Amino acid sequence: MIPAMSRLTITLSEARYRALKEASVQRDKTIGQLIDESLEFYGIKTREDARDLVRRARAHSNLTEEQALAVAEEQVRAVRRKR
Repeated sequence: MIPAMSRLTITLSEARYRALKEASVQRDKTIGQLIDESLEFYGIKTREDARDLVRRARAHSNLTEEQALAVAEEQVRAVRRKR
């Protein structure tokens, strides 16, 4: 089953759009794939992905659900501070 996809309209400078288009050709990927990979790189996850990450981490530790969530949130904040 193919997951539902949403359409998005964004405004980019002409130079940024050309660079994105060139990068997609060079990497043999669609612009959408490049954007999706960038979001993944920056840690943008669905709530379900985040919950699954917490469940897996908790299964390998002695933390409560609240403690595991606090650790996960701190890790996300640490990554975002580095930007």
